[in-house]
This record gives sequence, structure tokens and C-alpha cells, in this order.
Amino acid sequence: EPPVQGRLHDHMAATVRRALQEADGSVLAFLPGESEIRRTQAALEAGVLPGDVRVAPLFAALSPEDQNRAIAPAPPGQRKVVLATTIAETSLTIEGIGVVVDSGLKRVPRFDPRRAMTQLTTVRVSKAAAEQRRGRAGRLGPGVCYRLWAEPEDRALPAYDEPEILQADLTALALDLAAWGVTDPAMVPWLTQPPAGAFAQGVALLKRLGALDETGRITGEGKAMAELPLHPRLAHMVHRGADLGHGVLACHLAALLSERDVMTGARDPDIRSRLAMLASERAGGGGGRLGRVRAVIRQIQRMSRVEGSQESSAAAGIVLALAYPDRIAQRRGGGRYRLSGGGGAILDQTEALAAESFLVVADLDGSSRDARIYLAAPVAAAEIEEAFAADIVSAEEVSWDNREQMVVAHRQRRLGALVLDERSLPNPDPALVTAAMVDGIKQMGLAALPWSPATSTLRQRVALLASQFPNDGWPDFSDTALMATLDQWLGPHLDGVRRAEQLSRVDLDQALRAQLSWALQSRLDELAPTHLAVPSGSRIAVDYSGDGGPSLQVKLQEVFGLTGTLTVAAGRVPVTLHLLSPAQRPIAVTRDLASFWVNVYPQVRGEMRGRYPRHIWPEDPVAAVAVRRTLQSRPSKSR
Repeated sequence: EPPVQGRLHDHMAATVRRALQEADGSVLAFLPGESEIRRTQAALEAGVLPGDVRVAPLFAALSPEDQNRAIAPAPPGQRKVVLATTIAETSLTIEGIGVVVDSGLKRVPRFDPRRAMTQLTTVRVSKAAAEQRRGRAGRLGPGVCYRLWAEPEDRALPAYDEPEILQADLTALALDLAAWGVTDPAMVPWLTQPPAGAFAQGVALLKRLGALDETGRITGEGKAMAELPLHPRLAHMVHRGADLGHGVLACHLAALLSERDVMTGARDPDIRSRLAMLASERAGGGGGRLGRVRAVIRQIQRMSRVEGSQESSAAAGIVLALAYPDRIAQRRGGGRYRLSGGGGAILDQTEALAAESFLVVADLDGSSRDARIYLAAPVAAAEIEEAFAADIVSAEEVSWDNREQMVVAHRQRRLGALVLDERSLPNPDPALVTAAMVDGIKQMGLAALPWSPATSTLRQRVALLASQFPNDGWPDFSDTALMATLDQWLGPHLDGVRRAEQLSRVDLDQALRAQLSWALQSRLDELAPTHLAVPSGSRIAVDYSGDGGPSLQVKLQEVFGLTGTLTVAAGRVPVTLHLLSPAQRPIAVTRDLASFWVNVYPQVRGEMRGRYPRHIWPEDPVAAVAVRRTLQSRPSKSR
């Protein structure tokens, strides 16, 4: 957006008032769309304008009469303020315009191939467009232009508008090429090559509509569609609708969707309201938007050889579905719908249509995850079942229910992303259950598994040996690796497990050891033993969890006489000793007992003899005998 203070329409209105004071002639103001024009008009008329000035909006949705009033020269002695969209950039000349006020914005259609939807997006104008707008001032005399953006930003504008082919829905182009025998757009020498994604999406839609075969060549249906001057969706609806006995209704719907909405003011999303307007004698015959739509209906009926003038709107939904099979919508609750082609849509809950279980959506805003429905018609489940019987598939759905923390199994009948029917599946495929359980564990995380101290130690032992012997085939038992290979190492041990609470029965130690060959399992106990023997004869558990490497906690008296360093991994990794007092409290930490006995032990002995006088504290710990029981024997009392 341009760097203006406050809202665009307020800034535009203020600039227009300034232009009326500073310059002669009528004013042409460029705004991105109808909503901004209406708000700017209201802002201008809410204030004080010179008595000789009147405001005239100009945009494509206006009636021809209103457009003519905006284009016509101002009466002698009066001036006009024309609030216009890009419609006034090149195609029209408005006499008497001496001033242009340019917002620097315009609204353009942008096609999203992923969602198969076109949305209107507000973008900055190009330098070429800005110059074109500036040139509208004083075409017949001197003029002035006000631009609502800063000079540095003017230099940042793109030189030209982006070619339309890069942002357009290319379905009609793909059909035209197929009609010419072209299946690969690269065969055509384009000025701008059509984007592959949008073209592929167009081809996929045409195949779904039956216009192209699997090789991309045009079918008889496609040839019939190409003869009609309609978007391929609407052309298919007219052609197939006639085959199904709804030709008149299909022509009416195609005309309504090809032209500007005949309903102004209140935004009723039910397309049947428009059909009722066409059928009403009170709606008038040849004027305005209705007149234009009626003319288009006659043209379509003539070209498609459909006779008749009236047909009930009861089948509007299923006829629309012929054009929009990917926009059949199933109610989810709260005004939200799921679309058959994927994604979601939303409808105001106060609308009568929001009570319908199924809709077919003809127009919606593709700008968000849940697009807003602008135009739709209800359709019955039975109609869907009949018309799309060939597209409905039955499948077993076995999945993890995160809320219930269990695997659920259903047999579903689906139309695209819609679930038309779902029933519980009593005996699902065990392989599918295991896969769903694995998915559940991935969602819950490895912490959901019953890790015992022994199993955690096993992982740490293997990790140590993998780091010391990287070429010996030790598996990766890190969290990342275990999570990525859950199906391989844990899947075979999940038989009968369908709930999170049942994971407690899984033997993780067995599952992990199964990843080690017989040779590695033998070497594991040799190279990374769970316990180490000390001079007292005790076997002390080794702690492999510390960042500083393996360690063990042992009473100081149990290592008297030991001067060497305890190691694991074939002598490659020293073991850190946490020496304890008789009360199991830490005294010292060392890997070098020989140095400890000489440099530290004398001080420790002095402190400990006073604290634990009944325990053994020899002067020469190297020559002393290690003992498990650290109390000195009491001398016998003489009788």
C-alpha cells in the first residue's frame, strides 16, 4: 500500500478537495475497486464540496446509464469528480479532465492452481500504468497529476504490468490448444510461456470434465464444449445439462455466471434468487443487467440448440455440480463446509443455505484456508449419489484419533475429499492398524513409549559404540532416527496394540535389540558392559547418560589398591569415578586414581576421619585392601 496516513478513502478525499482548490477542470481519481470508490464518494459527500462540483463513480459493474453519466462532459459552469477503476486508464476519454489523483493501486485477478480458484488481489501499479493514468489529465489541454505515494517508491515500481498469462486460469487456453491438436504448450512460440502449474491444473480439470482423454487429446465432449463461448466449466454444464433434460436451467445458470451479478445491494448467496428474478415478469425485459443476462441466455440456447424458456430451479444444485464437481460442499458445522476438491469454505450461519447438508459452490473467495462462499445452490445427497456414482469410491479408513488416543477403523464411501457414508470396521487389516498406531506414536512423541532405565541405558551404550566404531554397523538410536524408523523397529512389536494405554505392554528392550546382529549383541556386552568390577569385588553399574562420558559411583574404600583408569570401548573411553563417602555422599570426581591418591586423598582422609571415625581411612590407600564393608572391626571386650 502507498505510504499514506489513515485510510485510503480518507486520504483520497482530502487530496481531491485540495486538487479542486488548486487546479482547474474536472478531477479523475483512480482507486482499486468498487468498495474504495463507494467509501471515497461517501467521504467526499459527507464534507463540504464547492457548489459547482458533483461526484460520479465509474466502474464496470455500473449500469450503462450510470457509466454514461460519468463519462459525459460536465455541464457548462460545473465540474465533476470521477472516481474510477482501471476502466478509465485507456479505453475512455472524459472531456474536461484537468486533474488526475492516482492511488497507485489496482485490483487484478490472480489464479491459484493449487486451489483452482481465482481471487481479486490489490497490487501496486507499474510505471507504465502510472504514466498512462497521468496522461489522462489534460488530454485536451494542460493538466496536473497528484500521486499518493513517495518519490523513492516511484523508482521501485515495476516497469510494466505482469503478463496476464502468468496469473490467469488457463483451462480455456488448454481446451483451445487441444482443439487445434496441441497437447504440449511448448510447441507454440509464446511471447510469454504459460506457467506449467496453472496449465497442468487446467488440463487436469478438462480431463475431469471429460473434455480430454488421458493422453491429453480432445474428446467429443471437449469439441462440443469448445463450440460454446463459455468457460469450459460452464460449457460442460450446458452440454451435459441438456443431455440430462435440464438444458434451459443450465443455459440460465451459465448466463448468470458469465455476467455481472443481477442482484445488487443485499448479497444473497443463493443462486436460485437470481433464477427467480429471471423468471419474474415484474423484473423487466430488456434493460439493465437482467436484460443483458437474458440476451446471453438466448445466445447460449441458440448455439447449444436448447429450446424452451422456463424451468424449475429445483435442480440448480446438481446442474451446477456439472460445472463445479470439485466444489461440492459438505457441511461440517458452524457454517463451515468441506469441498470435494479439498480445502474448506465458510458461509454466514444466518443464511438459509447454511442449514443445507450439501451445497454446490459457484463463486467463492480463494484468499484463505476457508474461502467465503458468495454464490451456491443446495444439492441433495441422492442427487450426488446418482450423478457421480462412477466417482464415488469405497475404502477402509484406519487412522489415529488423537483426541481418543486410539486407532479407529471405518469403511468409508468418498467423493473426493467428502465422506458420504462411514461405518465402523470391526476387523481392520492388522497392517493398517499398525501403520495407524505408528502414526499415533509420531504425533504423541517418543515419550509415549514405556522407556525403562535399562532400555534408556541400552540406547546410550549403543550410541557410545557407534561414535567410537563408526564403521562397524552400530545402528542410530537417537530420537530423530528412532522417530523416522518407527515402522521398522517398533512396528513388528505392536501386534494387538490399538490404544495409547496399551503401549505399556511393548518390550522396547527386545525391539531395540532386534536391530542388532548376533555379533553386535555379543560385542555390546564386551565393549560397553552394564557393570564394571572394582577391587572390592563389587560390580558397579555404569552410567552412560552423562555428557562427560560413562561414569560410575562407588565408595572410596572399594577402590583401594586401584591405580589404573577404568575404561570401556576396548580401552578407548575412560570411565569417570564419582567417589562416595560411607554415607553415599560425593567426595571427589576423578578419572586418574593414581594422581588422586597422591594429591587429593590425604586431605580427604583428614576430613573423613573426623566425620566417620569408625570407618577405614588408611594412610597408604594403594597398599590397602579394598573392602565392601567400610566399618573397622571393633576389638573384643575382655571379661
